[in-house]
Amino acid sequence: MLRRAGSVLLRRAWTRELPKRAIHTQRPRLYSTTPHRPQEAFHSQLDDPSAAAILSSLKTSPPIPQTLTEKIVQCYSLGLPKDKTVKAGDYVTLSPHHCMTHDNSWPVALKFLSIGATKIHDPKQIVMTLDHDVQNKSEANLKKFRQIEEFAKKQGVDFYPAGRGIGHQIMVEEGYAWPGTMAVASDSHSNMYGGVGCLGTAVVRTDAASIWATGRTWWQIPPIAKITFNGTLPAGVTGKDVIVALCGLFSKDEVLNHAIEFTGSEETMRSLRVDDRLTIANMTTEWGALTGLFPIDSVLQGWLRYKATEAALYRDSELTDNTTHERFTHARLDELFASPMASDKGAKYAKYLHLDLSTLSPYVSGPNSVKVATPLTELASQDIKVNKAYLVSCTNSRASDLAAAAKVFKDAAEKNGGKIPRIADGVEFYIAAASLPEQIAAEESGDWQTMLDAGAQPLPASCGPCIGLGTGLLEPGEVGISASNRNFKGRMGSTDAKAYLASPEVVAASALSGKISGPGAYVQPEGWQGVVLGEGDGIREEDRMITADEALEKVIGQLDSIVSDAESDLFGTPVTETAEHDSMIDVLPGFPEKVTGEIVFCDADNISTDGIYPGKLTYQDDVSVNDMAKACMQNFDPSFSSVAKAGDILVAGFNFGCGSSREQAATAILAKKIPLVVAGSFGNIFSRNSINNALMGVEVPKLVQRLRECFSAPVTQPTEAQQSITEPSQNRESLDSPPPGPQMVPAAEKLPTRRTGWTFEWDVRRSRVQIQEGEGGATWSQKVGELPPNVQEIIARGGLEKWVKGEIEKSS
Repeated sequence: MLRRAGSVLLRRAWTRELPKRAIHTQRPRLYSTTPHRPQEAFHSQLDDPSAAAILSSLKTSPPIPQTLTEKIVQCYSLGLPKDKTVKAGDYVTLSPHHCMTHDNSWPVALKFLSIGATKIHDPKQIVMTLDHDVQNKSEANLKKFRQIEEFAKKQGVDFYPAGRGIGHQIMVEEGYAWPGTMAVASDSHSNMYGGVGCLGTAVVRTDAASIWATGRTWWQIPPIAKITFNGTLPAGVTGKDVIVALCGLFSKDEVLNHAIEFTGSEETMRSLRVDDRLTIANMTTEWGALTGLFPIDSVLQGWLRYKATEAALYRDSELTDNTTHERFTHARLDELFASPMASDKGAKYAKYLHLDLSTLSPYVSGPNSVKVATPLTELASQDIKVNKAYLVSCTNSRASDLAAAAKVFKDAAEKNGGKIPRIADGVEFYIAAASLPEQIAAEESGDWQTMLDAGAQPLPASCGPCIGLGTGLLEPGEVGISASNRNFKGRMGSTDAKAYLASPEVVAASALSGKISGPGAYVQPEGWQGVVLGEGDGIREEDRMITADEALEKVIGQLDSIVSDAESDLFGTPVTETAEHDSMIDVLPGFPEKVTGEIVFCDADNISTDGIYPGKLTYQDDVSVNDMAKACMQNFDPSFSSVAKAGDILVAGFNFGCGSSREQAATAILAKKIPLVVAGSFGNIFSRNSINNALMGVEVPKLVQRLRECFSAPVTQPTEAQQSITEPSQNRESLDSPPPGPQMVPAAEKLPTRRTGWTFEWDVRRSRVQIQEGEGGATWSQKVGELPPNVQEIIARGGLEKWVKGEIEKSS
């Protein structure tokens, strides 16, 4: 909603203090125990038949504890069996509250029309924005924009034109990303919605077309990591410093393909404003996570109350013609906070990490990697010259960010006779608001003009330089510093340039000084000994207050660890599970109950989609099935085509299929007539594209470990060919993800692709795999994730597009 003059005064009206409280966390365990429960009635009541009958009628089975992520997914899952409680690892049929598409709306529309759809299932579910290539005034681009707008109006969906703002910011400020709901978008930074307690995640184009046509798609709930913040942010440290530090200090893929939930005491969370939370959630994408969810708490409530008041005050403004006032209402907030959704006590997480905010200082990411994070003080001492500075993107270009940057120049003006100083000679400083309302707010406060007076060059409220489009891109040999979210090589211009990421304050100070530097607002505490972070929740045992039940949980967890260590010592590997008492799932008619084949092993981690299918062929529509089969795995191993045979089971290392979205990475494997891929883990986008194109996949980390024990040297090293991947330029409109780590292969490995002589069998009904380690070798099995009927149906029909066609035919 666009603001009128005076609305800026509302911005800080909602800030208030809250009492402190302690937090407790639960650790996962393996053994099932019967928890102690307090006496529910006096014995005399239990002995009285009439009283006992009433008490009995009030009893219900205790619910299974769920995380906040699981609770939200539960609300947006269709067709769940009665009393089913969803948990991490489950596949669900998902009907998200909202689905946003941007410049890629036209390719999605073409896919939508190609599958026989003519009318969007629920126009109120869909939001379309134009935000990526806004500076491109070519006739081809303008034609595409017109086509998207005409399609949106014909279908009756909410549409935001070029220059109105970045789609993710619009989703938040217009109330589409609502606390306790789930929203998806065909863009990798959908995680940002988690900053306002909305579970946001990315989908690929086929998913978006499916949601347009049927209102639903599928989703597998990722493993969920709990990140506990302790302490409070020091003066001069921002949300950007928090996420830059997390990406750089937890840089070993600790949260890769996880859903994240952030938590902390009321005092801690009060130090993180909503704008800070949006920045952190936005860049959980760069950290490797699929979602980044903050709690629905008092800080969020204050922000929402301000938004509702603003919407009510200016609903009749000539500056707005939308329905913001229908989404932001105090009545809706009363309902939301009457019983705010939260994680259950005892909910289980896959990982627990912690970070003490009070030990942080300003951090800078790079150059050219978010996994490199350095304290600002170290880089400032190196006299690193800056050629370009950017205050752009949905990450850090809200009014509060623009104000923080403007303050750097205003403070410098006090030492310059009251005159705003100019940026350093030879530096170009680009500014673009996250949305037009944020720009108007900055203009009303004078912050926008301050930066223009300093020499900043304004750009439209859109993506622009952040994705390597439009004015001001980095030239060869240049150094840039940006408040955006990605700095991998070539992202913002030349691959021969260096890009750093930092907070708006540091970007402004660097533009002013001509080198990487800060405004000097941060003062290191006396006795500071480094950043405190690690596994667990960060609470010292001597400071922990726990209940008797929690003490029992702790003892059981320690016992689990002892038993697990003993099994490992005795047997070398975990004990093979038996199939005797396996639960059975339904297998749809026509779907194979078992899949069997010889294992072909591609021993490498981080095999990207470019390694699976060459980027040079990605946008060629005339590649035959035979040529696609020949190109399969070509960039990884040119000999793959001759080694692998039809019917083989392809086994690869960890994070298989990372990198940008290209459906051919899945269809090329099918063209090679390989029915199943097994990996230690999959890249999320590849996993989605696989099921959407009827390629089956199973994660079996133990199998990768056994193959490496038998066939490979344990030491790994990056291969030169995969150090730098140049993506096709058209991928700027694809659902991209951060570039993968270097492809890792065993140092002594001579065969990138190896026929093993091992046999792999997947029993779909039992959700169990069995491996025969060659003729006369050991045989072992283990349980794997279930493939439920809804996903079987998509694969059996030949992929999501054909499934959608079937659903359209059924409804017509």
